[in-house]
Order: sequence, then C-alpha cells, then structure tokens
Amino acid sequence: MDSIPSFNSYIQKSIIDNWEHDALTDYQGATLQYNDVARKIEKLHILFENSGIRKGDKVAICGRNSAHWAVAFLATLSYGAVVVPILHEFNADQIHNIVNHSDARILFVGDYIVKNVIPEEMPHLEGIVNLPDFSLHVSRSEQLTYAREHLNEMFGHKYPKYFRKEHVSYHVDNPEELAMINYTSGTTGFSKGVMLPYRALWGNLDFCLKRLGIFIKDHSNTLSMLPMAHMYGMAVEFLFPFAHGCHVYFLNRLPSPAIIAQALQDVRPSVVVAVPLIVEKIIRKRVFPKIQGNVVRLLLAMPVVSKKVKEKICDQVIAAFGGQFYEVIIGGAALNQEVEAFLKSIDFPFTVGYGATECAPLISYSDYHDFIPGSCGTAVDHMEVKILSSDPQNIAGEIVTRGTNVMLGYYKNEEATREALDDEGWYHTGDLGTMSAKGHVFIRGRIKNMLLGASGQNIYPEEIEDKLNSMPFVNEGIVIQRDEKLVGLVYPDFDEAKNVGFTQDDLLNIMEQNRQELNAQLPAYSRIASIELRETEFQKTPKKSIKRYLYQN
Repeated sequence: MDSIPSFNSYIQKSIIDNWEHDALTDYQGATLQYNDVARKIEKLHILFENSGIRKGDKVAICGRNSAHWAVAFLATLSYGAVVVPILHEFNADQIHNIVNHSDARILFVGDYIVKNVIPEEMPHLEGIVNLPDFSLHVSRSEQLTYAREHLNEMFGHKYPKYFRKEHVSYHVDNPEELAMINYTSGTTGFSKGVMLPYRALWGNLDFCLKRLGIFIKDHSNTLSMLPMAHMYGMAVEFLFPFAHGCHVYFLNRLPSPAIIAQALQDVRPSVVVAVPLIVEKIIRKRVFPKIQGNVVRLLLAMPVVSKKVKEKICDQVIAAFGGQFYEVIIGGAALNQEVEAFLKSIDFPFTVGYGATECAPLISYSDYHDFIPGSCGTAVDHMEVKILSSDPQNIAGEIVTRGTNVMLGYYKNEEATREALDDEGWYHTGDLGTMSAKGHVFIRGRIKNMLLGASGQNIYPEEIEDKLNSMPFVNEGIVIQRDEKLVGLVYPDFDEAKNVGFTQDDLLNIMEQNRQELNAQLPAYSRIASIELRETEFQKTPKKSIKRYLYQN
C-alpha cells in the first residue's frame, strides 16, 4: 500500500493557500470565500464539541447540492466524525432507514427535505440541523440546544480578535480510519452502507490532482451538477476542485437540460463532469438539429471540405459546454454509441471513466488524448484491475479491482462484505468486461441485477419488485430497463380477475393505478414508466427464481 498522508491536510492546505479567493457559490446565489468556509467549519466544530459529538460519531447530511452542504461535509470530516451522505432523492422512509442503520447522531437537512422527514421515525437522533442557516429544527439534547443558542458567543470567546488562517487545524486522519458511510440503497432489507476509509478519499483525490489538476488553472470555475451524496459527483466535482483551489458552483435546483445549458454558459467551467444523459440531451437538442440539414450533410461528405466543417461543428459543441473546459468526463452509465461516435468523429475532447461507490469511486480513466471508443480507460493510480477470464482480451469475465481506493466493507453486513471482497483484497464489481493489451477496460454487461439510472444512480430491481408483487392482481413481476426507462413486466392473477368478472381492460386500468401508487413510494430516478401484462408465467430456475435474463430485451 502507498505511503498515504492525511486526507484532511489537503483540505486544510487549500483553505490556507486560497484564503482570500472564492470557494463555493450557490448558482445564482451567495458566494463563500475559502476564509468564510473555514469560519463556518470552525463554528460547526464548536457546535459538535459542545454538544458531545466525538471523533468517530456519525453525522448524516441530506439535501440538494449547496455551499452549506459542502461546509457541513467538510466540517464533519475535518472534525474526525464519520459523514453519512444521503441522496436527496430518497423518500422519507429511506432517509429514516439510513439514519437509523448508520447510527447517526445528527442529521443536516435541506429546506425541502425537512418537510418530509418524521423525527419520531429516527428515535436515536439527537438533533436535526437546517442546512440553509444551521439553525436547529429538532433538538433532543440540552447540550446541543445550549451550544447552538450560544454558538456566536463561544466563537467570539475562543477567537476574541478575529479568526485567522493560522487558527485552521484539522483532524489528522490515518489511512484505515473510517471517513464515510455511503449507502447504495435506502431500504433496510437491501441496505448496503459502503464503509470508505480516508485512504480511499485520498487515492481518488491524489489521482485527480496529478492527472487532471495539471490542466486546470488555480481559481478557475467548476460546476457541481451531480448529487454530492453520489461518490462520482463528490470526488470529481467537489473534493478535487476544492483541494485544487477552484471556485465551485453548485447547481442547487432540479437539473433540467435547459438549466444545465444556461449554467454551463454562465459558469464556463474548466472541466465538465457529466453523466451520459446530460451530454446526450445537449447533443441531440442543441447540436444534431443544426447539422442534420441537407447542406451540412453534403459538405461532410466532401473530403476536402469535411475537415473544416467538423472543426466548426466541434467549436459549436465546445461552446455549448461553456467553451473553457479542458475535457468532458463522462461516467455513471453507458454513453449512447451514436453520440460517442459523433463526438469522436469531430475530435471533441471527451473521455469515459468507470467506477463504483465501493472504490470512492474511481477504478479506470484515461485522458481524452488516450481515450479508446467503447472503453472506459485504464486503471487509475493506486489501483489494479484484472478480468477473471481465460482470455481477457477476447472472452468477457468479471472485472475485479484492488488497491488504495477499495472500501473497508459494508456497514453491519459481513455476509455482503465477504461476497464483494475476496481473501486477496480484490473487489468483485459484478460487471463483465474485457481488457486490451494496453490495459483499456471495456464493459460488456452486468452480472448482477443492478440497474443504473440515467444520472448514474444505483437501482436495485428487487426492491421495486418487492413492492410491485404485493399490489392488487399481481401474481408475479419483474422490473427491466429499456433504453433509459424502467418497465414492469407482470403476470397477473387471472383467476382472481375472473372471479370478480374483470376484463383485460379492467386489468390494464388496475395496473396503471398500481404503477402510480408504486411510483409514489419510490425516488424519481427509479419510477416505472409502464407496466406490461404477460399471458403466461415467467420461466424459472429449479430454485423457482425468474430467469431474468430472458426478459431483458
């Protein structure tokens, strides 16, 4: 294992070195400089200390991306507590489950999340803190109440003149120390709390600083669009640019294509981190319509003119993404082949990476100069990747990886940990892939049933099916993915329908009602687009489980 310095030392150094520079901005909102971030972190440290929070205690955060989300996150890590980021798209029950399962003592919540959570469902929580102003929404601790009411007074007593950069001194972490528990699911029965040590955060940060940081200017702008509770957005859109001294803008609203396109123009980020859905929508809506006319098609077919036309098209695509970036990094799901081929044909600076929450998240990446179409890069620094196959170049096998970035295991789930991590430290990804002679990884499919949402969220069909199969007139059902949509396939209870005199149309109406009720229980990214009825039972294995692979296409 590498000789690994304290992760928090990078945060501390960046704050001190960039003291007077802009750090965090809520898009079209307020800006915090690095010294403002330091001051707010220090106040939260005083709040933690005086309310009895100890190093190693769990602190959960749930809300849309914002400067204060980032401050709460950094304050927790730099204090030495364990941070539990929760996707704001999870419903109330899922948030309750994660808070309870993780043993969190404090929960920071965004303004619209706070309306949905029920404090009584989280009986061991000592306090709920509002992210917008760090006020107390709920306190079950006299210490916490007193500390919050007297926070400014305590801060003034500790720093009677003023708070300076020499006062910044953060928890010195060791590599194997638990830094974060990141949940891949919100439901208790399927909860997997990925335990990430500080070395995993450092491994990702060190790689980004060395491989990407050399192309990104100090104090340049970056745009955080992906949920920070998702490790891809956390590592590449937030921790890396913050440690590099950049000015991070948070898209703290629903990221529609129109809003994203406008934000890219306003912020002009120095690197663009995106999921395929964002890239594909910008290309399909803003680029393809301009180049699919007869004149442009004719020009592209003329070898002498084609190169100049492609250069102009590439300039337009670069402008659509803000015009100032080094490259566009795509990850979280597969990129549409048509869009990938188009971008490659015009020499657009983009690359595709690969990762997993269990690796915080980076497993493979290549700079756009080294990008091979269809691949997702080569193993990142501090990591090994291999294919469990007799012929890795030609015969797909499971992708496994080990190294600095790999998790400690799953929180309170030794069985799942043993399934994922073998005795030699290899993390079994559950993905099928091949690898070129030069180490480029090509993902060929998924072994596990897990699906990926359009924005890179992990979707576990068993969780949805568990609810679906409990609904009226559903005999059995599975959830599959077609393009970017989830579809429920249902074999109805025909006998019951016959007994009450229901027709096929009646069943279709009932299934539509089932779909609406089911979706009300699910986060937006895992909702069902339609339910289709089957006339015959699903084919099953000897163990009576449905042969899911027969129905994927």
